[in-house]
Amino acid sequence: MTAPSGSPLRLDGSGAVLAVRLSPRASRERIEGICIDANGEAALKVAVGAPPEDGKANAALLRLLAKEWKLAKSDIAIVQGATDRRKLLRITGDIAPVQRCLDHWRNQQS
Repeated sequence: MTAPSGSPLRLDGSGAVLAVRLSPRASRERIEGICIDANGEAALKVAVGAPPEDGKANAALLRLLAKEWKLAKSDIAIVQGATDRRKLLRITGDIAPVQRCLDHWRNQQS
């Protein structure tokens, strides 16, 4: 199983890696869609209300995605970019809800 081209999700043998662009201190917590950066790489754009200090925004990101996709918080981990807006998340367990979310956002942009 492979992720579609232009997708922020890369599947591998132990789950998936998801590229995320996090916007802290937002007025509302939500998944905003798929964005393409200046290098042409796709990322899931997510906004959280927490400030980017002491890991608060990262914790809010993991909480929001776990709730949205009905995954255990332990199924999502930040593997790169803990102090950056661009992050790579390792997702283990059931990837189907993540793929449905990404399909939804791709269809919204079409």
